[in-house]
Amino acid sequence: MKKLFLLLAVATLWISSVSGKEKEKPVYKDKNAPIEQRVEDLLSRMTLEEKVHQMENKPAGKLEEIENIFQGQSYGTTHEMGTTAKACADMYYKLQKYMVEKTRLGIPLLPAAEGIQGILQNECTLFPHALAQGSTFNPALIQRMTEAAGEEARAIGIRQVLSPVLDIARDLRWGRIEETFGEDPYLIAEMGIHFVKGYHQHDIACTPKHFVAHGTPTGGLNCASVSGGERELRSLYLYPFKRVIQETNPLAVMSAYSAYDGVATSGSSYYMTDILREELGFSGYVYSDWGSVERLKTFHYAVDTDAEAARMSVEAGVDLNVGWSYSLLTELVKEGKMDIKYIDQAVRRILTVKFRLGLFEDPYGEPKKVDQVVRNADKVALAKEIADESIILVKNRENILPLDLSKYKTIAVVGPNSNQTVYGDYSWTTRDTQEGVTLLQGLQNVAGSGTTFLHAEGCDWWSQQTNDIQKAVDQVKNSDLAIVAVGTRSTYLGRSPKYSTAGEGFDLSSLDLPGRQQELLEAVKATGKPLVVVLIAGKPMVMSWAEKNADAILVQWYGGEQQGNSLADILVGNVNPSGRLNVSFPRSTGNTPCYYNYYPTDREQQFDSGGSPEEPKGHYIFEKPYALWNFGYGLSYTTFDYTNCQLNDSVFTKNGILKATIEVKNTGDREGKEVIQLYVKDKISSVATPVQQLKAFRKELIRVGEKIKVQLEVPITELALFNVRMQQVVEPGEFEIQIGNSSDNIHFKKTIRVN
Repeated sequence: MKKLFLLLAVATLWISSVSGKEKEKPVYKDKNAPIEQRVEDLLSRMTLEEKVHQMENKPAGKLEEIENIFQGQSYGTTHEMGTTAKACADMYYKLQKYMVEKTRLGIPLLPAAEGIQGILQNECTLFPHALAQGSTFNPALIQRMTEAAGEEARAIGIRQVLSPVLDIARDLRWGRIEETFGEDPYLIAEMGIHFVKGYHQHDIACTPKHFVAHGTPTGGLNCASVSGGERELRSLYLYPFKRVIQETNPLAVMSAYSAYDGVATSGSSYYMTDILREELGFSGYVYSDWGSVERLKTFHYAVDTDAEAARMSVEAGVDLNVGWSYSLLTELVKEGKMDIKYIDQAVRRILTVKFRLGLFEDPYGEPKKVDQVVRNADKVALAKEIADESIILVKNRENILPLDLSKYKTIAVVGPNSNQTVYGDYSWTTRDTQEGVTLLQGLQNVAGSGTTFLHAEGCDWWSQQTNDIQKAVDQVKNSDLAIVAVGTRSTYLGRSPKYSTAGEGFDLSSLDLPGRQQELLEAVKATGKPLVVVLIAGKPMVMSWAEKNADAILVQWYGGEQQGNSLADILVGNVNPSGRLNVSFPRSTGNTPCYYNYYPTDREQQFDSGGSPEEPKGHYIFEKPYALWNFGYGLSYTTFDYTNCQLNDSVFTKNGILKATIEVKNTGDREGKEVIQLYVKDKISSVATPVQQLKAFRKELIRVGEKIKVQLEVPITELALFNVRMQQVVEPGEFEIQIGNSSDNIHFKKTIRVN
């Protein structure tokens, strides 16, 4: 009897223990458990099908479509980029609630959106495009922008942005120049680092892209292969990614559509694992560019089936596919054609990011805050501030600018971009882009009743039609001055752009002004009236005629919703221009590439250095082989003097830090912002190095008569090169330190030695 009692007692205790364990919270739901343990616990509970779903993106839809779309399954990421911010916020809130409560394991989604110039959701703030961000030469300002955009994203429920673009603008025919920060890897890195830091303030994952070397496609054709060797890859294309990864630890990276040196990057374990993870130290997950996995079969012809494309990408290190072919992974594993360890590896990375973002504790946005947070007055003012600092004054004959409105009572504002806002290829706007302020509207806003504005487009921005040029000429004849706004147009690829002349997929074979815009300029010039040209574009165009014939030229990369007010304020002098060229301007299409950091052998010939139509010579026969306006260039309404340049030493070791101090004085009659730039030239090197490389810069506001002391620092490790054995080393020898206000306007040169 006693034995029976003991057995019953033991059984009761065992049943009680088992019951307690069943009620015990799983480790992956314990917010106090280490993330690694939470990931492994969740991974151990998942079926193969559930794992594969985490490697896929599932587009979201309307509120009433959630059950029909997701059918009780959780996925890795989702997106919705066609509704208003408020509607999207409401949908994401209920979608995440569905994921938590209606799926077996309650795994939240990672909602993603484009975020290069603000969040690509209707009604969000329209900030200037990336190229305009780069021309501010003000990384801290761009961090403020992404902090503001991040606040909007969090309210909506977006937790990943598919930016920044770290591609390098080297072939100006490429349509996506506008998405880059410019032509210089150091500038791109600095902008990218602060861009990511801003979004990180709101626990939003950034996705630096396109890994790797996407920005110099053959012929300038989007997605075309990129030619280059290992040294160019490491010293140029990898540089911004390396800096951004090491200094911000981004949670995602986007793979590229393209191939480098004949190898499709999205299918390459060398690029996506050996370099990205093992060399650069990336610890997040890789998000495919949309459709790039499937293109291994249809575009690169690297494999002959969709299943092989999927397997190739996963094994290479592309963890999540925005496409359809990863749905084939389940059968590949079941049939023994793929080791499940690759699936587990990818899912482990994706889940780790979700835990690091805190999605399991709080996956929700704040729909009630959308009306207060999205596109409020402070953010619109910030968009204006960025646009103000991005505009570049490249010509100002006899100081015609700022305009004296007492002298010019009637002004003709003409050209295809004169009364049209242009935002670029990743803004949410409609094709007509009436959501912001145009140049004409901006001028009307600042001029008051004493000035009359006459308007005519004269021609469109793309066609060969000349019927309306005379209308513009007639308006100019009846005016005291002409402002002609020319350039390119591009809009969001996802909204059926029409007649785009720039942007993703819209590449140019010629960099001459599209359509009949050049003819319009010449016709206006023939009237004899003063001519101010405003280039509103997503890339440099050939402006050689304008440089010779216009009285003033302003460059505005797509400036966001306040672009018209910013241009007007600069034209009339309410704002002093402080933008600097982050991309050099060519003299002609054949004068490209024209970036400033070329090798000595590529420009500096031992004999003829360019001819002219009047006197043909060599290199080139009819024009100089140099840029029209160089990287770093930009004028101001005031003047600055550079004096007393000092270096902290003249001899350094490879672990040292160069500190350069220079005094800059505002010698004009207006306060202004100056961009002090430091370049380095390796005087003798075992492999070719550029004639100069930007290695430090600072933008400073200097008041009238004020002299400030600026210090720029350069770690000596920044002077490294990749030698003949592809080792990254700082070679001993002499380096020339150049300090000025553009790459071709150097005020001081001093030589240091590295031992």
